Amino acid sequence: MEIAIIAHDMKKELMAQFCIAYCGILSKHNLCATAVTAKYISEATGLHIDRLMSGEQGGEEQIASRIAYNEIDVLLYFRDTRPQSITAKNNAIEHELLRMCDLYNIPVATNIATAEVIITALDRGDLDWREIVNPHSSYNKAKQV
Repeated sequence: MEIAIIAHDMKKELMAQFCIAYCGILSKHNLCATAVTAKYISEATGLHIDRLMSGEQGGEEQIASRIAYNEIDVLLYFRDTRPQSITAKNNAIEHELLRMCDLYNIPVATNIATAEVIITALDRGDLDWREIVNPHSSYNKAKQV
């Protein structure tokens, strides 16, 4: 499966801890993340993560584009919901990402509780239906060979 990861600055440590806890499951899948988040997680876990642009430079938009092309199967998006951290631009980007996930039936977690449910479901095979929806991902192509 193709898993995209985004964590706002105040959630990067939590995301790293989550990835450490579920490193065994995550290592079986293709991961991509915004630049700083990818660096943070790969240093903490040793996982290979495709680094996209930073969120400020358009990394979240890159993930939205991949969702639109059905290249993402799961989105882990730990957001900073403190009122002072929400700007009009960030709010618009978040809204668009979540809208894209709804539109293309992408399981999305915006907090650690939901992320744990999705990752354990992924490990059990509960999300294998995504292989039908997304047969062109590198993960699914490799499985077909």
